[in-house]
Amino acid sequence: MGLFVGLFKLKETLVIPPVAAVPEAQENGAATESTPLVVQQSPEQQQSMLALLTPTCRRVLTINVLMCLAISMYYHIYSMFAASPPRDGGLGFNTQGIGISLAISGLVVIYLQLVAYPKLVQKYGTLRCCQIGLLGMVPVFFAIPFLSLLSARVEQFVANRVPVDLLVSQSWMSPAGLEYGMLWILLLALLLARMVGDILAFTSINLIVSNITPTKTTLGAMNGMQQFSSTCTRIIGPMLSGTLWGWSIKHKMVYPFNSHLVWVLCGVLIAVSWKMAMALPSSVNVFASGHLPRSRQ
Repeated sequence: MGLFVGLFKLKETLVIPPVAAVPEAQENGAATESTPLVVQQSPEQQQSMLALLTPTCRRVLTINVLMCLAISMYYHIYSMFAASPPRDGGLGFNTQGIGISLAISGLVVIYLQLVAYPKLVQKYGTLRCCQIGLLGMVPVFFAIPFLSLLSARVEQFVANRVPVDLLVSQSWMSPAGLEYGMLWILLLALLLARMVGDILAFTSINLIVSNITPTKTTLGAMNGMQQFSSTCTRIIGPMLSGTLWGWSIKHKMVYPFNSHLVWVLCGVLIAVSWKMAMALPSSVNVFASGHLPRSRQ
């Protein structure tokens, strides 16, 4: 269905100027009186890959790489963190608990993308939304691993010391039930905050990449560089997070080299991204491809 809509319903966004009629003699390669001695290329034809890498472009692509690396590490580590017992710095959830936590936070994506984000970007601008999203994710990554302490307290209340489950044997008004409910409230609040920051930052950075492209003919090259760098981080991120998680829970070192290590690294990467985003010029809010090529920033 998506392929059908893409092939037959989507309109072409790349505006190609009409080609002027060429005399028949000139088509055959023969010189005429109107043939110029030196053929000059247009500025768009002179653009190369290196010419696209202006300081602003390099900064934007670096932000994109750091963001993708942190988020790919998060997606890989969350399930292991939620399934690990509290003594290893996890939450002790079973598959049902992990699935529910991911499903609830995922439901917010539709509303954010279709309803909230267009209004926010219209009010605050693309760059400001990106900065807000990055800044909002920083405390989330530092706070999530501390939920393991609350999960350990709940586990101590359970008589047989089994991992925390969605159906606690005690009443919800018992100490275990209250603390278990607080665990879920805090977890979902952090996951929703991370999802909001994710949508604001990633959607905005995709728009910024298109905005800083100097010409319409180089939109494909710019998006290709962005997708290539993002794909590389999706390969490195899971390998790095899995290795660090296994090492941190095995050696039992002090903070931040304990079970918090991966989360701290994700928070640092997002914090560096936010710091770089604060240095971006306000011109990235404007779609530059519709204008004449401008000087390098």
